[in-house]
Amino acid sequence: MSHPHPELSDPGPLAPGGVRIVPLGGLGEVGRNMTVLEHRGRLLIVDCGVLFPEDHHPGVDLILPDFSYVADRLQDVEAIVLTHGHEDHIGAVPYLLRLKPDIPLLGSTLTLALVEAKLKEHRITPYTLGVVEGQRERLGAFDCEFLAVNHSIPDALAVAIRTEAGTILHTGDFKMDQLPLDGRLTDLRGFARLGEEGVDLFMVDSTNAEVPGFTMPERDIFPAIERVFHKASRRIIVACFASHVHRVQQVLDAAQEYGRKVAIVGRSMVRNMGIAEELGYLNVPDGLVVDFKRLDDYPQHQQVLICTGSQGEPMAALARMANRNHKIEVGPGDTVVLASSLIPGNENAVYRVINGLMRLGAHVVHKSNARVHTSGHASAGELLYCYNVVRPGYVMPIHGEWRHLVANAQLAEATGVARENIMLAEDGVVVDLVEGRAAIAGAVECGYVYVDGSSVGATDEALLKDRRILRDEGFITVIVAIDASSGSISSGPEILARGFAEDEAVFSNVEPAIKAAIEEATARGVTDSHQLQQVIRRAVGSWVGGKLRRRPMIIPVVIEV
Repeated sequence: MSHPHPELSDPGPLAPGGVRIVPLGGLGEVGRNMTVLEHRGRLLIVDCGVLFPEDHHPGVDLILPDFSYVADRLQDVEAIVLTHGHEDHIGAVPYLLRLKPDIPLLGSTLTLALVEAKLKEHRITPYTLGVVEGQRERLGAFDCEFLAVNHSIPDALAVAIRTEAGTILHTGDFKMDQLPLDGRLTDLRGFARLGEEGVDLFMVDSTNAEVPGFTMPERDIFPAIERVFHKASRRIIVACFASHVHRVQQVLDAAQEYGRKVAIVGRSMVRNMGIAEELGYLNVPDGLVVDFKRLDDYPQHQQVLICTGSQGEPMAALARMANRNHKIEVGPGDTVVLASSLIPGNENAVYRVINGLMRLGAHVVHKSNARVHTSGHASAGELLYCYNVVRPGYVMPIHGEWRHLVANAQLAEATGVARENIMLAEDGVVVDLVEGRAAIAGAVECGYVYVDGSSVGATDEALLKDRRILRDEGFITVIVAIDASSGSISSGPEILARGFAEDEAVFSNVEPAIKAAIEEATARGVTDSHQLQQVIRRAVGSWVGGKLRRRPMIIPVVIEV
C-alpha cells in the first residue's frame, strides 16, 4: 500500500449529513475504476474494475483497487453500481465479492450478464438488480437515478446520486454520438434537467479531454471496414476488444454483404458475443457464423476471423499468428484489421505484432492508416457542451491519467467553473461534499494490489523489483564452503552466472576478490554465515559494477562444513 499524497493527512470525521467521496482507482490512470461514497454511515460503490499490467509489472496478471479502505466495513455497503461492462469497470468485482458475496450489484442488462459470466468462473452467485435509463432506486441513504449514455459498449449508464449533502452526477465512460448504431443517445435532456435541479458535484470522464472537437461517430467506421472487404483477396482477420459489440456487428454486416463466413476466436470474445446475441444486442444472420474448426471448409476468400489481441497481448490469437504459433498461418494476400485504439503502455507490443504480420506478407489496417476505430469517450467539444448544460457547482475530473484530468479541469474552468471549485484529485484523495460545498478532506492509503497467478495481494514492489533485476540485469550465484572450526575456505568460490553476454570464464577474475573479502572478514571474527553472505554480495557487486557496468541479482550461498 502507499499513501498517494504525504502532504495530506488522514481525513477527519465526516460532517453530519455530508458525503465522502473516496476514489480507489481510475484517477491518474486509465483503468481500475472504483469510487466509494459514504453517507450517514452507509457506503455506495460505483464501479470496481481492473488495470492491466505494463512492462514494469513482470509476472502480474491484473492490478486491482486497494480494498483495505472498505474491507472492514463491507456490511455497510448498500450496493455496487456498475456503469457499463468493460473490464476496467467490472473486472475486480469477483475479488471484492470473495470478501462478501451478497453485496447487491446494480447495472444494465448487458453489464450484469457480463459480470455474472465472470462471477460464474469464480463460483460466485451474485444478487443482482437490473436497471434501465430513467429508473430511480433508493439504496439506503442514496437516491440513484440512471441515465442513458453511449459508449463503445451497449447499455452504458450515468448515475445521479441524490443525498442530503447535494446531488452528484457521475458520467461513467461516455460520449455524445448523435447517430449511434443502436439508436441509444446520451440523455442530454436528463443532464439538462439535473442541471436545472442543481448538480453540486459533477464527476466527468476525462479520457479524451485533450482531444479537440467531437469524437467521430461509430457510423463513420463502416465505410473503412467495407473498403477492406471490397479490396481483400484472401482471408480477413479482425482484432478488437472482446466487449466491442458495435464493432463486431459492423464486421458481421460487411461479411454478410460480401458473402463471407465468420469464425469468432478467443474464449472471452466467444463468451461475450454469445451473451450479446442471446440478449438481442448483436444481430447474427442465420448461417453467417461458423465454428472455427469448420472454417477450412470454405475457400480463404470467403473467410473472416474475429479475434482478440488488438493490444498486442502475447498469448492472444493475433500475437500467436504473428509469431507463427497458431493454427491460422498468416501469409501474402491476408488482410488484418486492428479495430481498436491503443491503450497507453501497449504501443510497443502492438507495433511488434503489426511488424510480425507484415513480415509474413499480410496487409495490416490500423487506426494510423485507416478509420477503423473511434473512441468511446467524449472529446473536448462534448465535455464543454456538458459543462454548459449541467452548470455544476463543483467538478471532479475522473477516469484518466494526470494529463487528462488537468485538461478536463481546464475545460471546466473555461466554461465558468471557479478554479477553487474543481477537485483535481488522484487515487486515495478524499473529497467531502457538505451542504452543497465540496473540499479535499485528506487522503487514505491506496496502492496497487497485484493478481499474480493464484496469489492476490502477496506480490509487492520489492518482489517486482527483484523480477525486473532478473529480467534486465541477470543473476550471479556464488557458492562457498567454509570450515566451521577455522573459518577458512574449504572449497570454492563456485560461480554460476545467467543473463550475461560475457563468457562465464570472465567471472573467474572475481574469485580472488571474494577470497580476500572472506579472509578479511574471518580475521575480524566474522563467522556467521548470513554476514559472510553480505560480504560476498558486496565484493561481487563492486566488481561487476566496475568491470561489467551491470547490477545483477547476487545470490551468495555459504555452506559450513
